[in-house]
Amino acid sequence: MAEVTVGIDIGTTSVKAVAADGDGNVVARARVRHAVHSPEPDRFEHDIDQAWRRGVRRAYRQVSRDLDVRGVNVAAMVPSLGAVDAKGRGLTPGLLYGDVRGRTQAHASPAESGELLQFLRWCAGQAPDAAGFWPAQGVANHALSGQGAIDSVTAMTAMPLFTGVEWDAAIAEDAGITVDRLPRIVSGSDAVGRVGGSDGPLLGGGTIDAFGEQLVAGADHDGDVLVILGTTLITWVVTSDWIEAPGLWTIPHTTPGKVLVGGPSNAGGLFLNWATSLLGRDRAVVDPHRVPVWLPYVRGERTPLHDPDRRAQLFDLDLTHGPAAVRRAAYESAGFVVRHHLDLSGVAANRIVATGGGTHSAEWVQCLADATALPVDVVAVPEGGALGAAFLARLAAGLEASSATSSRWAHTDRRVEPDPAWVGPMAARYQRFLEGTGPVGG
Repeated sequence: MAEVTVGIDIGTTSVKAVAADGDGNVVARARVRHAVHSPEPDRFEHDIDQAWRRGVRRAYRQVSRDLDVRGVNVAAMVPSLGAVDAKGRGLTPGLLYGDVRGRTQAHASPAESGELLQFLRWCAGQAPDAAGFWPAQGVANHALSGQGAIDSVTAMTAMPLFTGVEWDAAIAEDAGITVDRLPRIVSGSDAVGRVGGSDGPLLGGGTIDAFGEQLVAGADHDGDVLVILGTTLITWVVTSDWIEAPGLWTIPHTTPGKVLVGGPSNAGGLFLNWATSLLGRDRAVVDPHRVPVWLPYVRGERTPLHDPDRRAQLFDLDLTHGPAAVRRAAYESAGFVVRHHLDLSGVAANRIVATGGGTHSAEWVQCLADATALPVDVVAVPEGGALGAAFLARLAAGLEASSATSSRWAHTDRRVEPDPAWVGPMAARYQRFLEGTGPVGG
């Protein structure tokens, strides 16, 4: 029986889980889909019981069957929050990043924006007698071990409610609750409990999905660009210098001495799946010079525009364009968003490391290469958030001394080069994209 650790990643549209051995080889994987709800254009939520509880348990059962699991860890998107009863069952929807109920005027990262605090105010108003107010990681940990707890990295996204050490009782009271109804916080690699009882594998406190991706992607050198092709499109440029770029976030890298410049965009799988559902799978040959320009802001934009009210537009559409050309324009727009992040960062990029479920789409990866004129190295394990969580589970189980050795789990499946026939025409359309987008902060 193989000795493994399990990483679970609660994503926007599914729960992914992998079981990995000590060298990062995936020996089992599972995917449990769930719905993401937008009852209004500016609302974005999960059914807590479906996505954060039942989906997590089901994914774990599937991926752990007939394996000797030594540790488990759960990653999830941030910020998220919902009210739960004493059994961890949802009393409100699970609010997700970008939902209007968390909206603030800040353009900062989740750790500084106060978005989660606004979520808490809304949840407390809807369910004042709730036993707990927990993010997805806390609900999942309770579903697996009976412990409503989270790790300190996830807690950082709750500032100013989280002081960096503990929950702020005065801020919690102002939001209408007491701190005992917030999840317990554990530090670093500490375990919160055991999965399935006293003889089960140790369960780590959890992590942020993008943090898990960083650990095992291999984008660790100056000029590397980590691009996460998920429901959300995330671009991180690696550099040794702390750069304050317009509209972008700068955060520490998991690699010592490096920082990441960039941030998330709504021009990811949520937009592309919507666009392709309208256009179908037309595979007609497209002329590189005959493609319209699409601004992909169907639910506003995060970095670098910070404009939740922005909406999508199509430019230069004419009677010669068929569904295949408009479909190509959708994928190109996602590439243009990445290029915009690179240009704003001012960092000389050398290559892109692509991870996430979108790496299964050859069209998306090729457009990313063509838009940026950079080679794209596609990771061997697209479930990067889950794989990174599996590595962190090794820390919780005492199988690793530190996260510094996580880079040995980074492997590339293939390299995709820019297509010379498309690079020039797309460079011209990128300028049209910038004209339509307008100035950052404008």
